[in-house]
Amino acid sequence: MSAVLAVDDLSVHFRTTLGVVKAVEHLSFSIGEGETVAIVGESGSGKSTVALAALRLIPDPPGKIASGRIVFDGEDILSLSEPDLRAVRGRRIAMIFQDPMMALNPVYTVERQIGEVLKLHLRLAPGEVETEVVDLLRMVGVPAPEERARQYPHNLSGGMRQRVMIAMALACRPKLLIADEPTTALDVTVQAQVLDLIQSLKDKLGMAVLLITHDLGVVAETAHRVIVMYAGRKVEEGTVADIFHDPRHPYTRGLLEAAQWEGDGALLREIPGSVPSPFDMPRGCSFAPRCSAAIARCKEEAPRLLDIAPQRPVACFVAQGSTP
Repeated sequence: MSAVLAVDDLSVHFRTTLGVVKAVEHLSFSIGEGETVAIVGESGSGKSTVALAALRLIPDPPGKIASGRIVFDGEDILSLSEPDLRAVRGRRIAMIFQDPMMALNPVYTVERQIGEVLKLHLRLAPGEVETEVVDLLRMVGVPAPEERARQYPHNLSGGMRQRVMIAMALACRPKLLIADEPTTALDVTVQAQVLDLIQSLKDKLGMAVLLITHDLGVVAETAHRVIVMYAGRKVEEGTVADIFHDPRHPYTRGLLEAAQWEGDGALLREIPGSVPSPFDMPRGCSFAPRCSAAIARCKEEAPRLLDIAPQRPVACFVAQGSTP
């Protein structure tokens, strides 16, 4: 399977008055054609930063891509000129943001906002734009698309706004779709509809998908491979079956246990403690202060990602076979 997106040794830092925040450190992964790769982790793990870096949307200052390469379809995103980059964004790589009300412009109609994408990238004439917008809205399941096209975002429900965002993202039939928490602001019923829509359109258009989420249920339903991030670093990677049925990193096991529901009256499990402050990272493994399996070495040395099985990298001394 050829890689649509290949991220190699990516590090993203932010300069603040309190010091440098290392939001992402030495991250590598790839996504093949037609594949869905999910990045999971708690808030602050660096998931959304990865999505923004893939489109070179990290604000500079205060942010900076400190190292690494991001290769999309054979081109290094980090070396592209601004005009070349604009031709990639929205046309060949599209993104669905987690809050459609913030992503959509409240003073423009749905037709105008989707139409701008079509005019910019596909050079469609006004009459063609109107027809294509209605067709896109119909494709993503918006009822009465002719009427909805003339409305404003505040006239639509949360589910309808998210469908408009999906229609806008898919307007140019991109090769890679980045979905950053695409169902967070939606109720459970609408979540399922949006996920089914993304999956069916992915299959229809043959896109690759990078899914950013903290919802393991979403991952189980849609992804092929999973990257688990903690405090800016990848701590484990594997297929969905690997991660859900044979998790090796203690943090991955904690996420899965926290997502389990054991019936009425049962207490939800939680991972003790909290994600460390980026200004006060532990000396060794960043997860060691919260880990019941930690050994002395974990508190002194940061583990490297090593394959404990074919294509199963894990950054954990215990999983790699170290003993107290």
